[in-house]
Amino acid sequence: MVKENELIRIESFTKEQLVAYLQALISKDFAGLVQLLYRLDISEAKLKQTLASHADQDAGLLIAEMIIDRLEQKKKAREEFDGKDWGGSEEERW
Repeated sequence: MVKENELIRIESFTKEQLVAYLQALISKDFAGLVQLLYRLDISEAKLKQTLASHADQDAGLLIAEMIIDRLEQKKKAREEFDGKDWGGSEEERW
């Protein structure tokens, strides 16, 4: 089971550490990998397409790149959301 602190830890990994972590999940805890990808909101269709179109490449590396891209998207969205002036009072924002 992927816990919230595990997601935070993954964000601090270098690319090489992430690849090694994913390779371990692929070989020893595939259900954990699937759950991690779900929690990170990685598109199953995009994952399948990427793996199929790059079958000669390391799956751990391909998945790591997808995770890094997704984390960057989430970070950018948070920054945009946090910087947005929603107008109105603090109560109206809730």
